[in-house]
Amino acid sequence: MMVAAAEAIFSVVGDDLAPDRIVPSPLDPRVAAAVAAAVSAASDTAE
Repeated sequence: MMVAAAEAIFSVVGDDLAPDRIVPSPLDPRVAAAVAAAVSAASDTAE
């Protein structure tokens, strides 16, 4: 689930990836939704 969360965070950065921007802002509303969906999917496949 941690890997799924990390991949979801990376997916939010997308094309904005730069040396000074390697993680999205925690206030970006896309982060929570992406991480929640990825962790939920990982949890479903782990059972």
